[in-house]
Amino acid sequence: MLQTDSLLWEFVKESKNILQDNLVGIYLHGSLAMGCFHPGKSDIDLITVVDRPLTDTVKRAYMDMVVGCNASGPAKGIEMSIVLREVCSPFVYPTPFELHFSSGHLKWYREDPEDYIRKMNGTDKDLAAHFTVISKRGICLWGAPIQDVFAEVPDSCYLDALWYDIEGAEDEITENTMYLTLNLARVLAYQEDGLVLSKKEGGEWAVNHLPAEYHPLIAEAMREYSEETDAAYDGALAKRYAGYAIRRLKGKMI
Repeated sequence: MLQTDSLLWEFVKESKNILQDNLVGIYLHGSLAMGCFHPGKSDIDLITVVDRPLTDTVKRAYMDMVVGCNASGPAKGIEMSIVLREVCSPFVYPTPFELHFSSGHLKWYREDPEDYIRKMNGTDKDLAAHFTVISKRGICLWGAPIQDVFAEVPDSCYLDALWYDIEGAEDEITENTMYLTLNLARVLAYQEDGLVLSKKEGGEWAVNHLPAEYHPLIAEAMREYSEETDAAYDGALAKRYAGYAIRRLKGKMI
């Protein structure tokens, strides 16, 4: 695996070679931007902004580059989207994207790249959350400054994107306990205190703001997130926590 700095340098260099004068900038968000990246648990989150729509030929070249970088990346790989500058400011929601990749799509791309390139576009609510993190805590790896590219994302759009990610938590938390435990915490932190936090910071906020009953669950989720080991969760406690967090979130929406 390449060190993250070398991988990001390679990603930027190849993006400039492929996109040339169409490239506006490349922006890092997520755990690596917020100082809580763990190679065994985290992916590398990137947004590439362009001025003009991409041809299928350029998309194919870009995807081949991303897949190559992904192979040298951390266990969870790279997650990236390409968006047009015109949807960043003024902000458009749900946000259209030109191309998207994550490791979960690798098999599809390898087996039928033409089909992938033809179909991998549309809108993605998650981009509201990604753009918010970029504006508040992101890093411009190359190109136009963040404040010149990204308009402020309205609170209603950011909360809708966050809710979209956790609305099924009561049913899903026993299958994805670490992620949902910490994600519910950081959604609560934003809704109640206006804080844009990492998962780690969300857990730290939860210990100071949520009932002590849930502290063992939160501590175990934080331990799993920060260490290269699995965790042993109390499934019943996790379900109670998810129900509590969802009710608290809904209560604040009224």
